[in-house]
Amino acid sequence: MTVAITIRAARTPEDIDDVRQLCWEYRDYLLAFDDYMQEIVNVFYPEDAYTALMKDLALKHARPQGEILIAALDGQSVGCAMIHPLNDQDVEIKRVFVQAQARGTGAGKKLSQALIDQARRDGAKRILLDTNASFTGARRLYEKLGFQQRGPYSDIPEAVLPMLVFYELNL
Repeated sequence: MTVAITIRAARTPEDIDDVRQLCWEYRDYLLAFDDYMQEIVNVFYPEDAYTALMKDLALKHARPQGEILIAALDGQSVGCAMIHPLNDQDVEIKRVFVQAQARGTGAGKKLSQALIDQARRDGAKRILLDTNASFTGARRLYEKLGFQQRGPYSDIPEAVLPMLVFYELNL
């Protein structure tokens, strides 16, 4: 049986609500992963700040250089990914997440490739991202998509720096 994952831009209020729900699931997934990940969540996604981010999610990732994508399986939202500009040449991929029941379907690859394609169309010169060092599947995916490891591209607290891997893709 072939699994039909579809990718679409989050444009409606219902889409944004689905993405917010997926983002909260992503945060919960990170908290449950291990003690190191809990430290990362506490640094980057404390609940109050994450609540504020979710409120402004559509604005933070708005067109013309931002984008929020949804992966759907049988019409149900099962994943999300987003991109936002860092400056006039660089964009950053954030919160690529696929629910457990859709992992292994290619949803993460399709989301990531769609963001790469959008960044190219938008005229970005480089895509940056970070991921947890222990997320070997995500790291393999990014490397297969052409991303190269690099150093940090923003201020990162020393306590969590060893837990993260940074990537870039020149477009």
